[in-house]
Amino acid sequence: MTYIRRFLTTHPDSILVDITGTQGSTPREAGTFMLVSQTALWGTIGGGQFEFMAIANARDMLAGTGGMAEMDIPLGPDIGQCCGGRTQLRFRRVTQAVAEEIEARLTSEIERLPEVYLFGAGHVGRALATALAPLPLSVTVVETRQEELANLPPETKTRLMPMPEALVKDIPAGGAVVILTHDHALDFLIAREGLERTDLAYVGMIGSATKRATFASWLSREGGGERAWLERLTLPIGGAAVRDKRPEVIAAMTAAEILTALGAYRMRSSS
Repeated sequence: MTYIRRFLTTHPDSILVDITGTQGSTPREAGTFMLVSQTALWGTIGGGQFEFMAIANARDMLAGTGGMAEMDIPLGPDIGQCCGGRTQLRFRRVTQAVAEEIEARLTSEIERLPEVYLFGAGHVGRALATALAPLPLSVTVVETRQEELANLPPETKTRLMPMPEALVKDIPAGGAVVILTHDHALDFLIAREGLERTDLAYVGMIGSATKRATFASWLSREGGGERAWLERLTLPIGGAAVRDKRPEVIAAMTAAEILTALGAYRMRSSS
């Protein structure tokens, strides 16, 4: 939301380009939009020659040299694309009413974003928050240490809690939990709370095969944990395809894991 407000403040004379309809294979879906000024862009409707045509049309409107209010573009060899579908576009100059409409649409989208909770803001936690920041997710970082909540992306929400495990029960269904604290005992408490739930899309913990075995033993001693619990736990996070322990690499691989898990959860929920 912050970025689009900044764009409209900096480029008040802009065109809103909306995808109003699609048929067949297309790069983006109906409801996607972008903003075009004479010198800058916000967002994308799919790229390629199709988008270049839309940008040129919007800038003709801004310059008063033409431009159409609507376009119907076949995405085939005539324009050098091979999607094979068709896309309808609508072009509107940004007025106060249109700006308010954009903000309402973005607010609605934000309210529907999957919730991802990162427990711990150490090196990997900060790297993961940064990796997730540009993605269509609502990210919250939870810490017991105030100083660790500094230097996070501006879009990231933060919670300072002395007992972060108590927050797990309040995470919306379909959310993701990633456990990256500085304390293994705290990691285990948070994981147990997450695995007690069957409606989370992802529960992951930083660590190793040894830590997984230690957690399994701890869970058994604490009187909780069915075999299915451990099957739902991703530990270590980030997989084994790339053997690189730099925080940024772990973060990139874990971001892909989270997106995959969230997508699978949505598919299960809609079937």
